[in-house]
Amino acid sequence: MTALVLSLTAAGLVLAVLAWVPKASGSNLEIAISGLMLACLAAAGVLLLAGHGVAGWPERWWNVLLLLGGGLAVTGGGPLTTSVLALVDRRNTRAQSTQQAGEVLRGGALIGSLERTAIYASLVAGWPEGIAVVLAIKGLARYPELRSPDQPASVTPQAVAERFIIGTFTSVLWAVTCAGLLRSH
Repeated sequence: MTALVLSLTAAGLVLAVLAWVPKASGSNLEIAISGLMLACLAAAGVLLLAGHGVAGWPERWWNVLLLLGGGLAVTGGGPLTTSVLALVDRRNTRAQSTQQAGEVLRGGALIGSLERTAIYASLVAGWPEGIAVVLAIKGLARYPELRSPDQPASVTPQAVAERFIIGTFTSVLWAVTCAGLLRSH
């Protein structure tokens, strides 16, 4: 069971890296790869739930899962978030597009990676309060951009807020899920 969980997590990490390759953010290929990545993580989680979790694992294998899960949390969250935003945008006009709102909320990929790193690390360390700290810092830092009256005419304020909320929730849920693999005692 240990080998299968580690293999599924490693496959998810490889898919996460591959999901960054498509040039068009939110492309059908990126969405498909993100779906496969999510399926790998879900399968690993089901195996851990069906068994005894990571309890009884030798420390070296737990450490491998720690690194694979961390890599998956950080790299996989970006393509997954852009895929979710692309799916949300399928029926929106250009002015309501969350992709266009990226013009206002610059640096989202880097901020999201840092956010997932901090959340993953705080949960693995047994400090779930870290999620509140990360979200508070992010909310305070993004507040001026969310309330700015000087947004481009091509973007609605609702689209900017929607991008922030959907992106944050997707990113946080992904990091929490990846950390959940290690907390499965």
